Amino acid sequence: MTLSRSQGRNRRTLREVSIERGWSENAEGSALVSFGNTRVLCTASFQPGVPRWLKGQGTGWVTAEYGMLPRSTNSRMDREAVKGRVGGRTHEISRLIGRSLRAVVSYSQLGENTIVIDTDVLQADGGTRTAAITGAYVALADAISWAKQQGHVPQGANVLIDEVAAISVGIVEGEPALDLDYNEDSTAETDMNVVATGRGLLVEVQGTAEGQPFSKDELDELVDLALEGISTLVDIQRHTLES
Repeated sequence: MTLSRSQGRNRRTLREVSIERGWSENAEGSALVSFGNTRVLCTASFQPGVPRWLKGQGTGWVTAEYGMLPRSTNSRMDREAVKGRVGGRTHEISRLIGRSLRAVVSYSQLGENTIVIDTDVLQADGGTRTAAITGAYVALADAISWAKQQGHVPQGANVLIDEVAAISVGIVEGEPALDLDYNEDSTAETDMNVVATGRGLLVEVQGTAEGQPFSKDELDELVDLALEGISTLVDIQRHTLES
């Protein structure tokens, strides 16, 4: 059986991906990333200095926050700031984005400076965390370029040691599929998010059997499929940063 997908995609095809660089005039780095109907605004703010626990060590820090706008989904949700607490899912995704970006940053080359990444979901149709990581890398790269231009970081500093991007994969209707939209994600037998570098090194794999447990062979096939997609995403990142 051949998996039937929206927009005529086959199981190995990404949704239409675009990264609009410099979307925000105020942030040191920014990008509006779209994975199909999922859209995430990523901004990178450069701040001289580091958290107290890092002072005097000559190393920098990168951290991230994630949030969804009230009407990013089909029905309105309350802002977490109004609720007075940040939800567990938001905390988890914020930490994931931070870990993913830090995997490709040389702290010593950044110096005692901090870059704060904000990822705000404008519209959600599955894969918000993977889109956020992919767009945040572009915003981070531009913030580092800004810091070099302003003399906060030496021009020759090799702060970014690799690219990083992320994609979702899953088993849908019994078949491995790349870049799940919401309808696919919500019915997938297995759901997985994969983060990897431009060199194809894995940063994080989050996989869950929503129905039946999956085999190691299926795990390997899903990871390989994700790495194919991430290779394409890295090419888009490179093209965006060169343009």
